[in-house]
Amino acid sequence: MKALWAVPGAVLIVVVLWEAFETIVLPRRVTRRIRLTRLFYRSTWRLWLAADRAILPARRKETWLSFFGPISLLILLSVWAGILIVGFALLHFATGSAVHSAGGAPGFATDLYLSGTTFFTLGLGDVTPRTPMARAFTVVESGLGFGFLALVIGYLPALNQSFSRREANISLLDARAGSPPTAFEMIRRHGHDHGKEALRQLLHEWERWSSELLESHLSYPVLAYFRSQHDNQSWLGALSTILDTSALAVAGLDGDCGRQAELTFAMARHAVVDLSQIFRTPPHMPQQDRLPSKDLKHLRDSLAASGLRIREGDDVERALSELRLMYEPYVHALSHYLRIAVPPWIPQTGRPDNWQTSAWGRVPGDKATGLPQDTEKDHF
Repeated sequence: MKALWAVPGAVLIVVVLWEAFETIVLPRRVTRRIRLTRLFYRSTWRLWLAADRAILPARRKETWLSFFGPISLLILLSVWAGILIVGFALLHFATGSAVHSAGGAPGFATDLYLSGTTFFTLGLGDVTPRTPMARAFTVVESGLGFGFLALVIGYLPALNQSFSRREANISLLDARAGSPPTAFEMIRRHGHDHGKEALRQLLHEWERWSSELLESHLSYPVLAYFRSQHDNQSWLGALSTILDTSALAVAGLDGDCGRQAELTFAMARHAVVDLSQIFRTPPHMPQQDRLPSKDLKHLRDSLAASGLRIREGDDVERALSELRLMYEPYVHALSHYLRIAVPPWIPQTGRPDNWQTSAWGRVPGDKATGLPQDTEKDHF
């Protein structure tokens, strides 16, 4: 009967090795519905959110949520290692615990101990295999343990590099689109001479950023749980702002950046739709319209006062509504699942940018740049 334990042991080993291959090595989206890694993240994320709602004050919630990405990754790696150790222990147990033990009669506990010391390549020597089959299991497990450690060493720097590249571009939006970034501020701050060309170049750069975001977050979905340094910045907020700006530029902004806005919109929309599929968040519209007609009129009038003309008419509003319908349901679904706030179209009046604040006081606003003056208390 002990021999039957080899089946679940072998299954555990194969499942974990395949999961690790898909998660760390395979550079493409995995469409298989049943995955150990996906089940792990969805269940632990729900537990993390439940703890957030139950015990934490509102001002600590964002900090608590920011811990999930790094901690969950460490837990996942530990779970994989634990399952592999149990799997090889079951193989040893199925072959009759064929080991020499200095601590008494061998059993499953001894097999588990041997498996653990072998996997982590400790080589203590107090428990040793005594049959060819047990020695073969020991050699294979020690090789897997060494390879697992090498994968982890290579995996973590790749994640950090992808995260750093993502956040560097998000930080650049601070002075270009406000904190949090909004489409209104991004367009308004390009109302200077040669501003349309600068906006076109910026949209070109964010087309590439959206492409890199798509590729990195499809390959390593855990990056979506990694949050930005500042509470009012996020990858989803930046992506939403780029989509808003591109949609407005395509629908009604006069100038020569329309074609680039179309390309950037297509890439950013591709990213948000594919990521919704990864996290299985069906699109649904928010309860409140992010840009009702009165706010659109206010946006148009405010931009006109800055020297930027947004075309008027039913055709413009219809085109803008159709473009928004192509991405806002997906953005809202991801926002609800990840608990990341979506920035508005029009910012709050008088809110300073992050660069205008510090822990020691406020810096005066520079009117020459067209940026808002710092009239509020430091919000870090």
